[in-house]
Amino acid sequence: MKIQTDKKMSERVFEVGDLVYLRLVPYQLQSLAPHQYHKLQPRYFGPYEVLERIGAVAYKLKLPEDTKIHPVFHVSNLKKKLGTDVVAGATLPQVTDDGLFQAIPKAVLARRMYQKGNVAGVQLLIQWVDRDDSDATWEDYDTFTMQFPEFQV
Repeated sequence: MKIQTDKKMSERVFEVGDLVYLRLVPYQLQSLAPHQYHKLQPRYFGPYEVLERIGAVAYKLKLPEDTKIHPVFHVSNLKKKLGTDVVAGATLPQVTDDGLFQAIPKAVLARRMYQKGNVAGVQLLIQWVDRDDSDATWEDYDTFTMQFPEFQV
């Protein structure tokens, strides 16, 4: 059994100064409503430089200064960047003080009425900061105004 498991196991070791991509699986990207195309969301962010090795399986990364995420990550959340070209990847999302990813609304693109049974409601098509127009999501008006009271609808 151990032999079969070890066949797929890869030993990952990074040196100080290596560029790695960061996978943010423990921090689920959340907006008000789950994105219907979650498989198309970026899986890795970066590349970021390795600053130091902490223990056998943890590494400290050089993240942007405005990031509120702890800079130490397990080796399983890192992937080595191959090649010498530095290509800007997806930017890290903003994080609240609770450690959850914060979606910031940019604009209301459209509005629609819907009816579910005998209940009618209003939904807003919201464009989010640092996201494409294609990533806009339909949000319930009441939920949205409670979540973002300062945003002018």
